[in-house]
Amino acid sequence: VQLQASGGGTVQAGDSLRLSCAPSGFNFNSYALGWFRQRPGRMREFVAEVNWRGNETFYADSVKDRFTISRDGAKKMVYLEMTSLKPEDTAVYYCVAEFFGESAWNHQDDVEYWGYGTLVTVSS
Repeated sequence: VQLQASGGGTVQAGDSLRLSCAPSGFNFNSYALGWFRQRPGRMREFVAEVNWRGNETFYADSVKDRFTISRDGAKKMVYLEMTSLKPEDTAVYYCVAEFFGESAWNHQDDVEYWGYGTLVTVSS
């Protein structure tokens, strides 16, 4: 199983960035997909999720209305479009998956598979 994340980088506050994730090694259509992040000195926290059907999304309050998650079944990709980035969004972002996930994740133990993270740095 692999969840290959890409798209991280260093941007200025207010900029936008798109993260991509290419899951492999499991049935893409049977898994909820999403993102957690780990900010410096903090625990990993939920960011966004799209359920396995692809018809419902969930967001952390801190990113709601700024981040958009989507999945492309044809390309077997999941994306996180991040806008109006803030310095507090600086973190390592992890692509994650849960078998037949239907509800919002509250904790990192709610997901089964983790990818290696991609670093996003937002300077003020």
